[in-house]
Amino acid sequence: MSKKVVFLGMGGTIAGQAQSATDNVGYKSAQVGVAQLLQAVPALKEALGKRTLVSEQVAQVDSKDMEFAHWSLLAQRVVHHLASPDVDGVVITHGTDTLEETAYFLSCVVSAALLAAKPVVLTCAMRPASALVPDGPQNLLDATAVVCTAGAHGVLVVCAGSIHDAREVQKVHPYRVDAFDSGDAGPLGVVEEGAVRLMHGWPAAEAQTGPSLDTIATHTWPRVEIVMNYAGATGATVRALCAAPADGSAAVRGLVVAGTGNGTIHKDLEAALLQAQAQGVRVVRTTRCARGQVVPGSVRGFAFVDSQGLSPVKARIALMLALMA
Repeated sequence: MSKKVVFLGMGGTIAGQAQSATDNVGYKSAQVGVAQLLQAVPALKEALGKRTLVSEQVAQVDSKDMEFAHWSLLAQRVVHHLASPDVDGVVITHGTDTLEETAYFLSCVVSAALLAAKPVVLTCAMRPASALVPDGPQNLLDATAVVCTAGAHGVLVVCAGSIHDAREVQKVHPYRVDAFDSGDAGPLGVVEEGAVRLMHGWPAAEAQTGPSLDTIATHTWPRVEIVMNYAGATGATVRALCAAPADGSAAVRGLVVAGTGNGTIHKDLEAALLQAQAQGVRVVRTTRCARGQVVPGSVRGFAFVDSQGLSPVKARIALMLALMA
């Protein structure tokens, strides 16, 4: 049986086009189909070895406009392909803006049994396909090297030669090609001349505790918003978010607060959050710091559930899935 690697296209900068080859910011995302992207990288054939390349366009979207429906469909297609015995793994081309959120979502909803056996590798680009020196082709080659590496498994992000765990990775730069970082954890490894060098082990597949994919596909996602602490913060934003929507839209069911420093929260903002929590709104606390996580050293001021090291955007996903479950 011929083995396969499946490439799923989601759009993003890697599929972007600009009028000028020297324009790396004034482009339009999600213009080039995944099949065309792959055809532009002839070295993929060598990287795949004896494996067959299969491509599928799941969506064609600028990742800043990613919707829950895109996530649901992508997860279904990932599970479909991973469950096939002749598929070695999946590569996903994705926009950088919300790539870390999609990666974490997939790590939460794809079954541990599938992720313990095969890799799902998200890759991207910071320059459009039309750029004078696009970074997408090399990222595709590196992602392919990872997905073809014996023993690779879990949800991974590959960009600029680094391999990241879906739980830890964050976009940390708005322009440079090496735009992702994994904070204190560091990258899992690197890709060097088509070979993977691991510094840590592949991510452990955690047992799925969230809703099933059928539930995700058929139910309305609970509304969870993010608020931030800063000098002079008040509770006005929280009170506005928790007020009954005048347009009949869904009421807020959860709030993630990105606290300053070690998750600290201005007294006025904290009072509003405590009131919201008393009214049944779930509140989760994180830190707005790019590195580290909240360290619980005192009972005082820790009235809210901690995110366990998740960034604000990932804590939001975890809370939505928990509410849906």
